[in-house]
Amino acid sequence: MVEVSTSILSMKEGEESKAFLALEAAKTDYFHMDVMDGKFVEKHTYEKMLRNASYIKRISNLPLDVHLMVEDVKSAVDDFLAVDPNIITFHLEACKSKEEVYEIINYIKENNCKVGIAVKPNTKIEEVYEFLPYIHMCLVMTVEPGKGGQTFLTDMLQKIGSLKKYVQQQGLELDIEVDGGINLRTAPEVKKAGANVLVSGTAIVMAHDFKVIIDELKN
Repeated sequence: MVEVSTSILSMKEGEESKAFLALEAAKTDYFHMDVMDGKFVEKHTYEKMLRNASYIKRISNLPLDVHLMVEDVKSAVDDFLAVDPNIITFHLEACKSKEEVYEIINYIKENNCKVGIAVKPNTKIEEVYEFLPYIHMCLVMTVEPGKGGQTFLTDMLQKIGSLKKYVQQQGLELDIEVDGGINLRTAPEVKKAGANVLVSGTAIVMAHDFKVIIDELKN
């Protein structure tokens, strides 16, 4: 079963409350929080996402899918653990060593939270393989992280396929999440390649009816 994680990055200011409730009614599976520090990526959304995450926890029971695009992973993990997320995903590229990757994985899990690792388009998928037995999800970026509304990079389909094949060969239980340019045109290819969690922002929040788009993305 494919799940949808709705990115709230491109949501209009002042309309968040109404949109969050409408997304829950439309049966999105997760709220996707794009947390950016202005260093690891150009855009800065850190405080805004922390505010939104806190607010969502007060009005909704839906799980938070936190995607950290930050240099200081440990500090961000501490900040977002406070809003009781379902999963925190950090970037492989933000870590200086394999030891640091394992430390962060263990730290998140010790705090009763699921953990994911994200990879940018230019990172070889094989670089994440050794960590897969210890995490719950691998996030494949299909655009360069840091901006909403970008065009899907079609050569990432092969990367998703390679990851799916490896996961099956190793008998691992792992979600494969894909983020970037996901809409009704690109979703079928991404699902066929092996993804089972789709992050979509612009395609959903700009739609007249959230439920129609979410249902179509799932099916």
